[in-house]
Amino acid sequence: MLQTRQNALGVRFEAQCRAFEKEPFPTLDVRKDRLKRLLALTEKHEAEICAAIDSDFSARSAEETRLAELFVVRAGIRHALSHLSAWMRERRVATSLPFLPGRNRLLPQPLGVVGIVSPWNYPFQLAVAPATAALAAGNRVMIKPSELTPKFSDLLASLVEKYFAADEVALMVGDADVGKAFVSLPFDHLLFTGSTAVGRQVALAAAANLTPVTLELGGKSPAIFDPSCDLDAAVASVAYGKLLNAGQTCIAPDYLMVPQGQGAAVAAKFAVAMAKLYPRLGDNPDYTAIVSERHHRRLSDMVAEARDSGADITEVNPANETLGVSDRKMAPVLVRNAGDNLRLMREEIFGPVLPIVEYGTVDEAIGHVNRGDRPLALYWFGKHSGNRRRMMRETVAGGVTVNDCMMHLVQERQPFGGVGASGMGAYHGEWGFGTFSTFSKEKPIFHQSRFSAASLLRPPYGKTFERLFRLLNLIT
Repeated sequence: MLQTRQNALGVRFEAQCRAFEKEPFPTLDVRKDRLKRLLALTEKHEAEICAAIDSDFSARSAEETRLAELFVVRAGIRHALSHLSAWMRERRVATSLPFLPGRNRLLPQPLGVVGIVSPWNYPFQLAVAPATAALAAGNRVMIKPSELTPKFSDLLASLVEKYFAADEVALMVGDADVGKAFVSLPFDHLLFTGSTAVGRQVALAAAANLTPVTLELGGKSPAIFDPSCDLDAAVASVAYGKLLNAGQTCIAPDYLMVPQGQGAAVAAKFAVAMAKLYPRLGDNPDYTAIVSERHHRRLSDMVAEARDSGADITEVNPANETLGVSDRKMAPVLVRNAGDNLRLMREEIFGPVLPIVEYGTVDEAIGHVNRGDRPLALYWFGKHSGNRRRMMRETVAGGVTVNDCMMHLVQERQPFGGVGASGMGAYHGEWGFGTFSTFSKEKPIFHQSRFSAASLLRPPYGKTFERLFRLLNLIT
């Protein structure tokens, strides 16, 4: 069975390569047609998509799927359709004086066949948003979705077959072995969204083919409350950001930093804010389940380790429900006074568990962030412009939202991507198209003038060469 799927991978890949060879620079109309079909896929099958994801999670809020996946994707497609003509245009670039009257141009050149590996936490958005950028840039696309959301993956495969020819967009369903074979194909670009550990393996596999990669990973994204912040508004924002998709979001606030002495009071406010969002958990359709029993056990083990070490644990269970591993619903947990050696302080949590760390000075807060791997996101809350400026300039993160959570993700006019252990490369909007080199290559083109003096610099060398060479040195 595995060999059959690997053979199918190779056949699909070769078909897309041959198709790109026949059409290496799709016209504006062709690209818009592909994007419009992708938009139709999102608009006409919303209920099916929501139902499939809900089934895979055992309980996934339809409203969260509509907002965080379908809406985000549609906005991206419409933005691309509106700006595609300008993005495709050959751009003028200044020409240095010695090479006038020649002229420079940059032409956004499609790369070829793009591979996309999407994760389970936002299975629609993180498959289709990169595909939007790749198609806009004129590429062929192959997608490998996560095996942890099998019903959705099967649905998306059937929808892709309905709306696209196999040599335009192809979706390959399979387990981790299929995924390994997929990332080993000699794509012209490979985009992977997932964990840092798997991202390293993907980068190694791609390196064997010199395939450039965009890695959208994760890490421990901090939320920082400055003493000047509106505490109630900040708590409400982080509570929502942390519990969206039950915390299974790569840019969710992973841990919270608050001024010294405020940990207990802030935890109490969080308990109230979380209970307001989700007064019940088990039978509440607004509250998403943990994707698998294995992941649920991992989160429970992290909390148990913290409790055994003496950390202060607050479970937010407003209706005092009994929630088991089989339900895959997990009550939000607040953790204070956790040691730095604990798993929940070292690993990305990816669930509804929020450690609260107290800090003394801005220097201490900056130092704490900088001692860890560079996060995918950073959230700062406050009104003090000097402290904000220091936090923006003295920490490194993939992206930042000030006085809210996660909003930088949905800005189509800004890039989204990680840095260091949280990833490399970026996409969204023009950054995905490739003006800044993700899914297309800005091909430099120099147009030589028939009045060029360059031929005078060729052998046989002599006095003319020396005079021109001295002149060049003077004007450059």
